[in-house]
Parts: sequence; structure tokens; C-alpha cells
Amino acid sequence: MVEDDAEVARQIAAALRSAGYAVDVAADGPDALFRGETEPYDAIVLDLGLPGMDGVTVLERLRQGGVRIPVLILIARGTWREKVTGLRAGADDYLAKPFEMEELLARVEALLRRAAGHASPVLAHGGLRLDTSTQRVSRAGSPVELTEHLYEQDFDRDSNVIEVLVNRLRKKLGAWLIVTRRGQGYQLSEADDAP
Repeated sequence: MVEDDAEVARQIAAALRSAGYAVDVAADGPDALFRGETEPYDAIVLDLGLPGMDGVTVLERLRQGGVRIPVLILIARGTWREKVTGLRAGADDYLAKPFEMEELLARVEALLRRAAGHASPVLAHGGLRLDTSTQRVSRAGSPVELTEHLYEQDFDRDSNVIEVLVNRLRKKLGAWLIVTRRGQGYQLSEADDAP
């Protein structure tokens, strides 16, 4: 989230966190550019009017550097030139201020779905279903209560927290469903039937 107005940034970050997202906040252009170039974010919400470096310049530099993170730009209401400039600089979508938080959340969800190649908010693997819009998981039609949450920027990525979370998921979903691929990560097993 890149916004120089501290109160607006706080409100947007709170709404995104309530929806289950990990959020980092940058308040100026140089910080936004640095974070965008160094962190593997899933999406960026970018205000165009930033101190130090405007949002269009940040976006152009990210795109020139090969960063393909989906970007939702925030623009002043009624300024079609900002829309066109932002979209031509590489934005994936825009939202005019003032806006409703529900619309911002819906646009972020849509950006993430498109980036992952999914038109529907529901991801399915055998009997396992994840509804990304409601943050609910079910297995064979039964709800699964999940409390896991991944890290924000200040998290120590070298700790064993991912292993701990995956082990919790294995207990809730079935140990056989999540396969460890040494040196690569984790993968859902091919079949959704217990061995």
C-alpha cells in the first residue's frame, strides 16, 4: 500500500488486513520504488500523488525494471488524464477517490485472480476448495477452520514458521495432501483420496 496521507493509508491497510492480507505501507515514492523492486508482493495499491517521486514515475520504473506485480492506482475523482497516464505507465486497474473500501477490496481480489490466471474466486483441488473472496476453506463440503497467516515485510523469512504453518495445515487437511518438494517448497498431492 503506497499512500502519503497517513489516515487514508491506515484505513486502507486496516481494511486489507481485515480481509486477510499482509500489508506493508510506504508513504513516499522512493520507498515505494525500493520495496517494489526488492519484495515479491502479490499486488500494489499505489496513490499517484506522492512526495519524493510521483506514483506514475514509480510505476514506470518498476515496469522498466521488469517488475510485473499487479498494480491498482488511486486517482483523484474526475481526472481522466490520470487514468490514461496511469494505465499507459503499466497500471492494471484504477480506483477514483473517494471510494468505498468494499470496491477497493473487490478490485484487489480481481487483480490477484487475473494475475494467477483464475476468473473465479474459488480455487479447487479435488474435494478441497478455497474461496479467496470470503477466505473460507472446505474439504469434501465440510468447512475447515484455518487461523494461519503468513508474514508481512518485517517477518524473519529464515525461521521455521512456514514449516510450522504447513504442519498445522497437514493436521487439518490430511498429512498426505501436502507433499514436501525438497529445495522447492510444497505441493498439493495429485489425488484427493487418503492413502
